Amino acid sequence: MRVDAHLLPSAVEPSIPPLPWGSSPKGWSLISFLQEIPMETIVPLIPALRTEFNARDQEDLSIQKAISILEERMFKRGPHLTMPLDVQNYLRLQLAQEIREVFSCIFLDSSHRILAYEPLFFGTIDTTSAHPRIILQRALEHNSSAVILAHNHPSGVVTPSKSDISLTKHLRKVLSHVEVRLLDHFIIGEGEPYSFATAGLL
Repeated sequence: MRVDAHLLPSAVEPSIPPLPWGSSPKGWSLISFLQEIPMETIVPLIPALRTEFNARDQEDLSIQKAISILEERMFKRGPHLTMPLDVQNYLRLQLAQEIREVFSCIFLDSSHRILAYEPLFFGTIDTTSAHPRIILQRALEHNSSAVILAHNHPSGVVTPSKSDISLTKHLRKVLSHVEVRLLDHFIIGEGEPYSFATAGLL
């Protein structure tokens, strides 16, 4: 867990010299960060750090609880998937907080009951490479009849890139050769997820 620099200065007493937050290299670990700060400066920050960490822990627990509830709904293997909104919410909880792009698949049977959710490819902050052969292989191994694709944009902007559109069309064609239907492709970012099906791109 990283320290949110913008939250800590307000907890420092006026007598303590300000910290050079702006000069701290992005991506420092907490240990490296604290090693660079004099002990007399760290001590007054401990209550604020403890409060912040406890708050983050509670948020993480709430997210995991929500994921568990949605998994129970989605993977119960009812007659079919009756609440697509649950899928969107589940994908948002799984992907919205990722700091790098993650490409995932939901595999469904012929009645659109969910068989599995799998994050398959992990990229950088602004790109990831999805391999159609692997997606096809996993679809066959799950004996799935339909697939929902999803990936996140850490920037928060859900507008699809040209490569997103091209990949989606290619995957739709590849999957159709083995009679697996591509139901949708969601881009997760800030706000409402982008749906290729809703946008008429499938």
